[in-house]
Amino acid sequence: MTDPGQLFTGPLSDVVGREALTTRLSEEFFFAELGADAVRSLFTFDDLNDVLTTCSPEPPRLRLHQDGSPVPVDRYTAGATSSRTARRIVRPEALYRELRAGASLVLDSVDRMHPGVGAAADDLMRLVRERVQANLYLIWGESRGFDTHWDDHDTMIVQLEGTKHWKVHGPGTRAFPMKDDTDHAHTAPVDADGRTHTIWEGVLRPGQIIHVPRGWWHTVTGTGGVSMHLTFGFTRATGIDWANTLVRRLFEEETFRRDLPRFAADDERRKHQHALVARLLELAEAWDLDEVLAERDARFPRRTSFALPWAVQDDPPPPGARVEFVPVLPPPLEREDGRVAVSVSGKRYRLPAVAAPVLEALAEHRVLTVADLAEHARASAEETAQVVVALARHHLVLVR
Repeated sequence: MTDPGQLFTGPLSDVVGREALTTRLSEEFFFAELGADAVRSLFTFDDLNDVLTTCSPEPPRLRLHQDGSPVPVDRYTAGATSSRTARRIVRPEALYRELRAGASLVLDSVDRMHPGVGAAADDLMRLVRERVQANLYLIWGESRGFDTHWDDHDTMIVQLEGTKHWKVHGPGTRAFPMKDDTDHAHTAPVDADGRTHTIWEGVLRPGQIIHVPRGWWHTVTGTGGVSMHLTFGFTRATGIDWANTLVRRLFEEETFRRDLPRFAADDERRKHQHALVARLLELAEAWDLDEVLAERDARFPRRTSFALPWAVQDDPPPPGARVEFVPVLPPPLEREDGRVAVSVSGKRYRLPAVAAPVLEALAEHRVLTVADLAEHARASAEETAQVVVALARHHLVLVR
């Protein structure tokens, strides 16, 4: 059984190689056989039933599709009021009826509702250094929820239960299409005979994973029985993101804050444009790609999680308490004026220097007891426990 928090950096990386998950990522399709045991405990039908019961997801987070079209929500939900707020509640018997009739259930952001899936998504985030969302797809029979289509993000498909038939057609007539794009009329690739091109066709079984890059067309259908899979999706930084960060910097430039000389003479307008272009080129040349990516990492979001009671009360946690690092990406430490600074989720924290070895140990191991953390930090258990309390109050660690 594989630890969900190492699914991608462990077994998958061992099978396909590190390059397939880094330098060749988003450029190539791959298929990997991890074995059913690797995903057996990742997310089960019992987990799905618990999520539906305790989290009560409603449309559009939970939705049904059939034959390429959404199923009207009135067919499987009912109106209700909770704390004076109108809601749509999924009706179990209606949901069962639609699924028996061939509808496909889609449940978004399962990583926010299930710890194991969340741990797997975090593992993929640390690998690709982009935000990841895990959606669940469930279907019975031979129908399809969606027509042949492409996604505006990269995907890792993890088959959990049953089987599903896939055709991966490859990139279409527009390379690297985006969600916010100027052309949405592009089509799937075709062979010389006019038929849709297919680069891979197969039936996914539990423990098998495929990577479908952004913009690659694919067709997915049921095989007669049940199929449940997770799609881990992520959107990578592009040149558009680099340009947007440059545009934000232009607010610091007086030349760009000035009004455009609409009513000036022609030569004055040309002079103004030349000044804008010259300064823009100067700034673009100096806008380092590594700095942009580092700034993007520093804004990487944290999961919503809580460390009660330790983040509120003054009593330090005992030596056996487990300390979990909250930042998904390990932030670089900066030492300044006898203190240590870290930037997490767009916020900068300046902490006493004694916190540095504790942060370094947590960034490497992610989960340690207070006692083990003190040993790694070469500090006393009492001093380490006090540091842990301070970190918990800044939502940098959880204490269990």
